[in-house]
Amino acid sequence: MVRIDDSGDKTKCWLSFPGEKDEVISTARSTDWERAIAMRLMVEVGCRASGVLTASPSGVQYNSDGEFWQIEIQGKNTKGGEKTTRDAYLPDSVKQTLDIFADERDISDDEQYVDASVSTVRRWVTEAVDDIADETGNDRWRHVSSHDLRRSWASHYLVDEQVAVRVMMEIGGWSSYDAIEPYLRKPSPEVIGDEMADAELA
Repeated sequence: MVRIDDSGDKTKCWLSFPGEKDEVISTARSTDWERAIAMRLMVEVGCRASGVLTASPSGVQYNSDGEFWQIEIQGKNTKGGEKTTRDAYLPDSVKQTLDIFADERDISDDEQYVDASVSTVRRWVTEAVDDIADETGNDRWRHVSSHDLRRSWASHYLVDEQVAVRVMMEIGGWSSYDAIEPYLRKPSPEVIGDEMADAELA
């Protein structure tokens, strides 16, 4: 079930991986492939809605030092000021989908994968989660925003997969621990159980 925190000024949501994450992507895909691409860039690459619009084939490169694919994204500077450029980690499955999408839609290297406005991308998320809420009867979905997709991505890797904070700061574009801290959430019951079981065996 969508995790929700409505104790503050803004409601925050976290989707489970892979279940709820995949549900958002597949629901968007049932309407249009471009929408699904936008969802994947947010929830599997960690883009903000504005960053989605800067992703293009020319920005995809193989990092031979680390042996992984990365994609150039422009986005918010968490220190303030002009937007910054970062190289986001690009999962193989997302890279393959982007290649197929660009080929089928005849997207040139210097064109963006998603040709829309920030408000349109946000609307796509709202429409997808409303559809899921209608289908499932779970109104928590209606609180999920585009930024919650990035939040879910960050929390999954930070909390569930325990990826080092410094690594997440680098690939997610956070300049300080204070900037990344709001993306954390309580560990899942599975993580708690695994951690405590390991501690008892030690």
